[in-house]
Amino acid sequence: MSNSKRHNGGGSLLSRRTALTHTFTGLGALGLIGPGQASESADERRVREFLKPLLLTRADVDDWLAGKEFPFCKYDPELGYLHIDRDFKEGVGGAICQYRYDRLDARRMKAHAEKPCRINTYGNSFTSCEQVSDGETWQEVLAAHLCEPVRNYGIGGYSVYQAYLRMRREEQRAPARYIVLNIFDDDHYRNLHGWQRFKFGVNRKSPNPTVPHVRVNLDKKEFREVANPCPTRESIYELGDLDAVYRKFKDDVYLQNRLARAAGRQGRKRAPASDFDDRELTRHALLASREIVKKVREFAAGHQRTVLYVLSYNQQTVRRFLKDGERFDREFVDFIQRERLPYVDLLQAHAADHGKFRGSIDEYVARYFIGHYNPLGNFFCAFAMKDKLVSMLNPKPPAYAK
Repeated sequence: MSNSKRHNGGGSLLSRRTALTHTFTGLGALGLIGPGQASESADERRVREFLKPLLLTRADVDDWLAGKEFPFCKYDPELGYLHIDRDFKEGVGGAICQYRYDRLDARRMKAHAEKPCRINTYGNSFTSCEQVSDGETWQEVLAAHLCEPVRNYGIGGYSVYQAYLRMRREEQRAPARYIVLNIFDDDHYRNLHGWQRFKFGVNRKSPNPTVPHVRVNLDKKEFREVANPCPTRESIYELGDLDAVYRKFKDDVYLQNRLARAAGRQGRKRAPASDFDDRELTRHALLASREIVKKVREFAAGHQRTVLYVLSYNQQTVRRFLKDGERFDREFVDFIQRERLPYVDLLQAHAADHGKFRGSIDEYVARYFIGHYNPLGNFFCAFAMKDKLVSMLNPKPPAYAK
């Protein structure tokens, strides 16, 4: 699902000029262009060829806005999209998972839902808890154990930046003294693209909409926030117009990254296998997340919030760490530690847990993951963060009151 580009020794993220160089090198190796033909028009054709299969039809947009197609989400002008009620057969053992949302567009609370809520959680699908039903999420496990509710504002596919924007919005409507910001490993890279189709492709589950994102420059230590490229319902129809889409996204850094990777492969050059293997892209993604965390801290300080940062990971990252101890996000973890932010590292939690088992790494990972966490994985996640969260709560939750 993810793609990346070659490491060129640092500096700013792959520029358009650099992308052109890689692209034309690859095309030349294939005999598709000759000497001197590396023109702007050739670059434009390359970008257009990539964009054309991603276009939405007018019927797609009509049906999504009417709630007739793409049952994963609904349009939101600021955040790109929010979840909707749905039943998907994607749970453990082929179970149908039930997803329901309340008037705040938060996932339905069950345990102690009648009580005031002082814990709000934000993040992507490992926060929304895809592939389990409402009562099986790590929030509900925590709520049942603590004897107080935990609200779930997670949205599948969100970046760290989108989670931050949602936090700013929802803390105005239903404020909570304590915030859990769950940062999933792929969320760092998601910060950088303006259209989810560049990363997730095309399917009938979600339109993979345009989203707010950020742009960073390592050399200049620049960080710039970019609003949703389709800020109105009418503007979504532009995603069916190749000329409009080209103008809107031709300089998108994640798009240029994908083009450079494709050109490298066409030119039979070694290209990173994934975003996680691309050192330069990773440095930019982690810089983006560091700057976003600074904004989270600023917001929390100005609104009397206490934030717990939870670092979560996909099964491939967990498997690699258990095998050889490698982690792509060392710079980010070092930043969290240097800033003395309260956090829970689920990669380390899995390593400690794995040490108690005799089975293989694959057997261990299958115990908790079915893509996302299965119910047992959500239980593991809840109790991995439980002690840290309880230590922050004042007064203590009913389960730990003296």
